[in-house]
Formats: sequence, structure tokens, C-alpha cells
Amino acid sequence: MPRFSCATFLLLTGVAAFSPAFTTRSSSALLAKKKVFIDGEAGTTGIQVRGRLEARDDLVIISPPDELRKDEATRKALINEADAVILCLPDAASIEAASWVTSDNDRTVLIDASTAFRTDDTWDYGFPELNAAQKEAIKKSKRISNPGCYPTGFISLTRPLVDAGILAKGTPLTVNAISGYSGGGKALMEIFEAGKAEPWGAYGYGLKHKHIPEMAKYSGLAEPIFQPQVGSFPQGMVVSVPIHYTWMAEGTTGEKIHKALSDHYEGSTFVTVMPKGEVNVKDMLERGAFLRPDTLANTNQMQLFVFDNDTAGQVVLCARLDNLGKGASGAAVQNLNLALGIEETTGLL
Repeated sequence: MPRFSCATFLLLTGVAAFSPAFTTRSSSALLAKKKVFIDGEAGTTGIQVRGRLEARDDLVIISPPDELRKDEATRKALINEADAVILCLPDAASIEAASWVTSDNDRTVLIDASTAFRTDDTWDYGFPELNAAQKEAIKKSKRISNPGCYPTGFISLTRPLVDAGILAKGTPLTVNAISGYSGGGKALMEIFEAGKAEPWGAYGYGLKHKHIPEMAKYSGLAEPIFQPQVGSFPQGMVVSVPIHYTWMAEGTTGEKIHKALSDHYEGSTFVTVMPKGEVNVKDMLERGAFLRPDTLANTNQMQLFVFDNDTAGQVVLCARLDNLGKGASGAAVQNLNLALGIEETTGLL
């Protein structure tokens, strides 16, 4: 298919008639802005990504009309016309779409929200807070794999402890996590919203969850025993990692763990290490006891908690985030901003 300029392609395909972004601005103004194509914008993550982008005046969302949303030629043209593409597709479809970038196109940034490329060394892992080098890599990258929601929580809690020498590389841990039902996509959302689902359910009993390799690679630890769960709330999650001090460096205390996390995320816009211990976060717990998973819904924020008992030699680390925010669409927008040279916080809460 021949390549057209953005304005020409839109006229030929009728996109301008279907996209509000294009009907409210002149062609010359549009061409001066960064163009973003969300491939799979009708899915759960795609809808959230679009919601975070469509009110911005520094970007233009280019979209096909509904009848061409799955048309291969149309999608190929948009992928190669865009400055950045966010792939909100199943793994196989993401791999196919990524292959459509033409050999002469060294400009378009791909951000993949599936699991297809998360452990692929030719793609940059899209967790900017992993370390300073990771953020710089994302800024220069044309291929970014968006992290999974559960791995975001697990890695954020454990990687700083590995880097600080508190946890030895390869240590086997357990991670327990509960997510809102939106993490299961439209099919699971329909079941819950029709009142046909159990109030709580755990899964992943085959111990082969697709997030496990990602968790191990970027934490520096062994593949954890992972117990995911779904609750009867739409958005939000809590990822919990219980650890015995005997698994960590000699002399470890809750204070040292908390300091390692605080030092790692000092100055971070989106990751906050909360005060140490249950007594210091009582006002953040429901009825002084319960850590709600949905507090950060519709934000790109993540809160990290250290619940320690030095006498027992035990600690429970918790990450609270929105599974569709910092765990999916918010992270994608953060990575988009970095890769396009835009202020990292633009369009994000």
C-alpha cells in the first residue's frame, strides 16, 4: 500500500469524519503535533489510554473509522504514519502489528501493552523507576514493552532490595496479589457487572502464570510462587510480598528495608514510599486495619508499604496501584511522554 501524508491518508480513508480530534482542528495545526495511533483502542487498556490522551493539545490521536478498525492495510498505514503507536492487543496480534513497521521507518515508537515483548532484550522494559539508566533508555527507545500490573508491584518492592544487597540475587519468594476485575478484560467485567461472579477468587494454580518470567527477570530474583486473586471491585490492586529476615542479609531490620526503598524512589513523581509500620499508616487503613486496593483508581500513582516485625524477624511489603493506571494505561502514557520528549507527568495524575 502506498504511504500517504497524514492529512492525505485521513481524507482517503474517511478518518477525519469519524475522529473528533480531526474535526476540531485545522490540517496545518494537526501536522505540527505528535501523532499517536492506539491499535486496539476498543479494548479495556486502549479505552483507558485514549481517555488519558484525547484531552491533550500536544498530541493528535489518529484512528480508523469503525468499519476499518481491524483492516490490515489501514492499520499498517496508521502504524507507519504515527510518531508513536500503543499496541493494546493480544500477544500474537501485537507481534504481527510490530512487524508491520516498514524497513525505512526508523521514527515510529512502539509501546506494547501485551506480554509479547516483556522479556525480549531487543525491547526496553517500560518501568522508568527501575533505575536511572532505565528511564534514560526509554527516552531513547523506539521499542518499549509496557510492564504487567502484578509485576510492576512485585518488582517495585524487590528490585531495590536486590540492588542494595539486602536480598541476594536468585532468592525464591512468594507473592500474593489481588486485583480489580477489570484486569480480566471485557469478558470478566461483563460477568462481574452482571452479578454472576464469585465475590473473590484466586487462580493460577498451575504455577505457570505468564507474568512470572517478567517478575524474575527484572527483580533479579528466582521465579516466585505467584498467587493472583480477583475481587468484586473494578479497578485497583494490592501486591504483597512476605519475607523472613533469615532470607535477607544479616542485620536486616524493617528500618533498613524502608530506607533502601525510600532512597531508591527519592524524587519519584509516581512512586511513594509510605511511612514504615502499621501504626504509622493507621489513617490510611480502612477502620484502622484494612488496606484498600482501589484507593488509587484512575491515577498513575503507586504507594509502597513496609509492615515489619523485627522481633519476629518478618516483613510484609505491599504495593498499592491501579491495575489500569500505573499497571497498564497510565504506564503506557508515561512511557509515551518519555519517548516523545514530553514532560513525563503530562496527562497523568
